[in-house]
Amino acid sequence: MPDLSKYRFQRALRPFSFPVALIACLVGLVAAYAQGYWQPLPAVLVLIAGVLLQAGVNLINDYADLNLLPSQDRAFIAARQQIRRNFQLGLGCFVVAALLGFYLILQAGWPLLLVAVIGLLGALGYTLEPIQYKNRGLGVLLVFWLMGVLMITGSYLAVGAPFQTEILWLSLPISCLVSLLLLSNELRDYEQDRQDGLNTLTVRLGYTKGVQLYGALLFATAVFSALLYIWGLLTPAWPLLFLLFLLPQLYRLLRADSAARRALTPATARFLLLFGSLFCFLLLP
Repeated sequence: MPDLSKYRFQRALRPFSFPVALIACLVGLVAAYAQGYWQPLPAVLVLIAGVLLQAGVNLINDYADLNLLPSQDRAFIAARQQIRRNFQLGLGCFVVAALLGFYLILQAGWPLLLVAVIGLLGALGYTLEPIQYKNRGLGVLLVFWLMGVLMITGSYLAVGAPFQTEILWLSLPISCLVSLLLLSNELRDYEQDRQDGLNTLTVRLGYTKGVQLYGALLFATAVFSALLYIWGLLTPAWPLLFLLFLLPQLYRLLRADSAARRALTPATARFLLLFGSLFCFLLLP
């Protein structure tokens, strides 16, 4: 019998993933501030909208699981009802985020509108038919762009900064870690997803190759950070080396059995939060 408790609101909300939105938005805001662009109200609204978008994605994430719960058992019926409630709350989060985004677009102009539309469509397509790229093995790739590059760029534009390619380069290390967090979720749930017939990227590749991709994303984060230092966009960069002490724990969890592996996603989220916080601090003038 599947674990139906994961559909409860508290678990479906997945608050451990909120650092994704907070860090992505903060990188864009801090990069704009470092270049002399700062508006307090839009900055606060960006953070609120970012968390609402993340919450919305989390709450609609399980909607496709309705097809996996056909039983008329009372527990299954309750789970389906909870999934539908979560879905409605997720759409509500999107509506509020869209209203905040509309105000920000009025202030920042059409470039932000383009980013917002792509981001919202991408968020809805994550789990909804006919796109449902989560089940097509595209989730890890697309969150790199949607919750990484686009969210950072949108936050940067929202406080009045003009578009520059520099913000795209600055977004790359964080975008790698955003993908890493989703991949950690797929690795954590590998056995259950395979049993349920969910074709996530990790299920398609196999667990061993999924672990290799996890390592590759960490390596890419280090490479992009080093390049930013070489190009003078991130100085100094050496404080990021202190995060190396977290890597052994991640390695142990990747090699653990499925029960112990439950801690992988929160541990990856902590790594993202610490790296992102240091990254923002290093961007300050």
